[in-house]
Amino acid sequence: MRIIAGSYRSRSIDAPPGLSTRPTSDRLRETLFNVLAPRVQGAAFLDLYAGSGAVGIEALSRGAAQVTFVERAPAPLKALRNNLARLGIGSGFQFHAGSAAKFLRDAVESHSRPDQYDVIFLDPPYDAAQEYAVTLGLLGGPAQALLTPGAVVVAEHRRKQPLQDRYGTLKRTRLLEQGDAALSFFAAPAKPPE
Repeated sequence: MRIIAGSYRSRSIDAPPGLSTRPTSDRLRETLFNVLAPRVQGAAFLDLYAGSGAVGIEALSRGAAQVTFVERAPAPLKALRNNLARLGIGSGFQFHAGSAAKFLRDAVESHSRPDQYDVIFLDPPYDAAQEYAVTLGLLGGPAQALLTPGAVVVAEHRRKQPLQDRYGTLKRTRLLEQGDAALSFFAAPAKPPE
C-alpha cells in the first residue's frame, strides 16, 4: 500500500499480516479522497476501525489538522504506530485503543463539550455487519454531538451489503461502487439539532 497524494505521497505503509485486517485499497482510497478533497485541508478527521491507518494517514498527508485513530485489535494498532513512526509523523493525531462504539459513547458521556469532527470514516470488518448499524446509529443519534454542522460520514462496505439511507439525523447523499466494495456518504444536518 502507498500514500496516494500530499506530503507523504508515494511512501509505502504496511498492514498487519493475516486476513483479519482488510485495508482500503489504493484505488478505493483515491476515489474516496477525490470526493473528500475540498473537505480535508484543516479538517478534524475521525478514522474508526482504523486498522493500519491507511485512510487517516492519507488524510494527514493531504492536510487534515487532526486525525483520531480508533482501533481495538493489537496487531493493527502496532502496524499503525509503526507506519506513523516510519513516515516521521509525530503530531496531529491521537489514538484510542478500543471499540468504535465505546469510543463514541465515552466521548459523549465523559465530556461536557466533546471533540467534533468534520469527516468521519468507518470501515468495520465486512463480516461484522451489525457494527455498521450500531456505529451509524450512534453517529446519527446519541453521538451526533461529535459531528460539526454539515459533517460527512463515510462508510466503506461490501457492494452487496446495502446500508440504510438514513440513520437518525444522518442521510445518505451518495453511493460509489468499485469492484466488490462501496462507499456510502452520509451528511450530518447543516444546523446542530435543537
